[in-house]
Amino acid sequence: MADEALFAGPAIRRLRKREGLTQASTAARLGISPSYLNLIERNQRPVSARVVMQMVEQFDFDPRGLREDEAIGGIEGLTRRFADERFSDLGVDREELQEFLASAPQAAAAFARLYDNALPAAASTDDPLAASRREIERWRNHFADLDHAAEELADEIRLSRSDIGVALTERLRERHQLSVRVLPREVLPDTLRRLDLHARQVQLSEMLSPASRNFQLALQIAQLEQRTAIEAQANGARFADDAARSLFARHLTGYFAAALIMPYGRFLRACEATGYDLPVLERRFGVSFEQLAHRLTTLQRVGQRGLPFFMVRLDRAGQFSKTFMGASTARFVNSDVSCPLWHAHRAFERAGELQVQFVALDNAGEREGGWLTLSRTVEGSGAPGEAQFAVSIGVEGVLAGQLAQARGVSLRSEHAQPIGPGCARCHRARCSQRSLPPLGRKLAFDAVGRGLTPFEFSGD
Repeated sequence: MADEALFAGPAIRRLRKREGLTQASTAARLGISPSYLNLIERNQRPVSARVVMQMVEQFDFDPRGLREDEAIGGIEGLTRRFADERFSDLGVDREELQEFLASAPQAAAAFARLYDNALPAAASTDDPLAASRREIERWRNHFADLDHAAEELADEIRLSRSDIGVALTERLRERHQLSVRVLPREVLPDTLRRLDLHARQVQLSEMLSPASRNFQLALQIAQLEQRTAIEAQANGARFADDAARSLFARHLTGYFAAALIMPYGRFLRACEATGYDLPVLERRFGVSFEQLAHRLTTLQRVGQRGLPFFMVRLDRAGQFSKTFMGASTARFVNSDVSCPLWHAHRAFERAGELQVQFVALDNAGEREGGWLTLSRTVEGSGAPGEAQFAVSIGVEGVLAGQLAQARGVSLRSEHAQPIGPGCARCHRARCSQRSLPPLGRKLAFDAVGRGLTPFEFSGD
């Protein structure tokens, strides 16, 4: 907020009306004058960091609510929707859209919702994976009850004072009369874990790494001891599709398992003490890079928040198989494909090496924010080398200076690598890496010359 003026008048006005307060009484609680509050509510003055902190203290207000436009993709999301040919005769320009978004963010969100629901591609609302992801993001990937239950269980079995695998194995033996047995691949050719109640065994594939074995044991404990809580949470989401409910329940099971291995309080203290040093955290908690990345997106406990990381997993084709935004606002990963200029792709060329890059979303010459991203390859389940993905996490540049991996990296906005949200949605001109024309833009053709890209368009 120190580097960017934040205008959030409508959000503050709604907060005041929700509390049933006058401008005078609200101003008194915020320690400002009524006239200054009036200017803030009319978007004639930005909200200072001190006022935001007072709002948090006085009203238990989540400051993420000030970024109302994030839900629809900000000005870029609104511009993309208005680029539809059905609106081409209206001549709505970017400046007009910015004014619309600033003065009436809820109306803009209503338009975006109607537009999205009217798209032929809105059949994706029936996609169980998309439905599950929406529910996860509705909770910002933080499930406080599961976190507290996992932390209590970790204390009960003293997970922090013994080998994780031993502690989990003992819990299964003492509480559930189940032994753990590692079986050869030929016995479990297509299975990572199996519960054999007849033999009273939790059977694990020998192909699992130590970190994955521990995680599978934690998953088994979650299924045995948290089934009721997880089913209640999944049923409360009221999915129209059983598959979506099952996917969401599976996510919650994994969430509890990760929270059991990395208990919230101890994990956050370790993050802050080490500067979120990824290799140190991996070893301290006996987890994989992907497991650690998942956990970093969940640190949003009220009064005890961590940094707002996002996490994605992509394949060599640039397709996202996992996306967890948490409290992050990195819209460039809120897509089906990624920008080839992003070093998450370079990770495949340098397997096992951490790729550190500072990037900024640049669309049609408008640069937005900046994120420090950390990317590394991970292997899928099964034999080594059979499947490979890249996992990337990132945090806003204004916060990234706290990270151990940020040392030696310039976080100045002018030094950020400009990237886009995938070629079809990117309106950035003169990009030599472009492989598709941008949607909603009219192509231009030069009979006497050739530019850097085969797809030049109005505005180039």
